[in-house]
Amino acid sequence: MAAKAELQGVVVSAKMQKSVVVSVERRVQHAVYSKTQKRTTRFMAHNEGDAAKVGDRVAIAETRPMSARKRWTVTRVIESAEQI
Repeated sequence: MAAKAELQGVVVSAKMQKSVVVSVERRVQHAVYSKTQKRTTRFMAHNEGDAAKVGDRVAIAETRPMSARKRWTVTRVIESAEQI
């Protein structure tokens, strides 16, 4: 079996039950001008036990489809957001 992809990102929304939206940022070089650009992709991820909160840096891994948009799950919280 192939290894599952794992990405790191920041939780931008945690308003749902057992789900979060994770924003993953990557750097891409422009084909013609060779300038480095930031590209952002948002993934819906399963958050069992509501461990991840808004602002947390998390690791997400590929999983089976859990709903129409949810194909990732939160594996661990890398860094917790500062609580005010």
